Amino acid sequence: MAFQPIVDILDGVPFAYEALVRGPAGESAASVLSQVSDSNRYAFDQQCRVKAIETAAAAGLIEMGARLSINFLPNAVYSPAACIQVTLKAAKKVDFPTNRLIFEFTENEEMVDPDHVANIIATYQQMGFGTALDDFGAGHAGLNLLARFQPDIIKLDMELIRGLDTSMPRRMIVNAVVKMCDSLGVTVIAEGIETAGELDALRTMGVRYVQGFYFAKPEFEALPPVALHLSEERRFA
Repeated sequence: MAFQPIVDILDGVPFAYEALVRGPAGESAASVLSQVSDSNRYAFDQQCRVKAIETAAAAGLIEMGARLSINFLPNAVYSPAACIQVTLKAAKKVDFPTNRLIFEFTENEEMVDPDHVANIIATYQQMGFGTALDDFGAGHAGLNLLARFQPDIIKLDMELIRGLDTSMPRRMIVNAVVKMCDSLGVTVIAEGIETAGELDALRTMGVRYVQGFYFAKPEFEALPPVALHLSEERRFA
């Protein structure tokens, strides 16, 4: 696993760290995911959850107080209550508080049964976990999914964020999504921030949580510190 911080721009500290799958020698997520098939999807999903918790604990995340965001594959979950048991055992083994776990899924993965996904989200929320819809705006049916069920968090796809400060259509779309989520009680995280201009545009819209190379690149089996530029440090003070 590699980890990348999700930053709370009100105080400049990590709200959470996202666990990103890597190969044993640091190979990319794409190279790992290309080896996932119907026959090993369940085992892969379970092992990723355990590895994320164990590695984050070893890296010191528990002491930091930040949350841990773990990607999961909805099509690998046959029963949310049953499939979470291995995760709970892994958390108990390292004394990881389960109320600091967030489970995120991407809308880039086509969902065979949206009602099943809605059941997963509802079950996880009832168990006290955070839930997040990743890559919102880039996948199969973002608004339709949001109409069916409301996760705790949506993560705006980086393609919506790229050049946000210089694109009026992008700002109008993102601003509308932010207002809609605020009305629904859904927290917005913006992904892929790379420039001060993008950050300023998001700040103006009231987005509190951000993630991207502007703050830190993912670090293999470690929790990278948040890099704040002087202008941002002054704003956080």
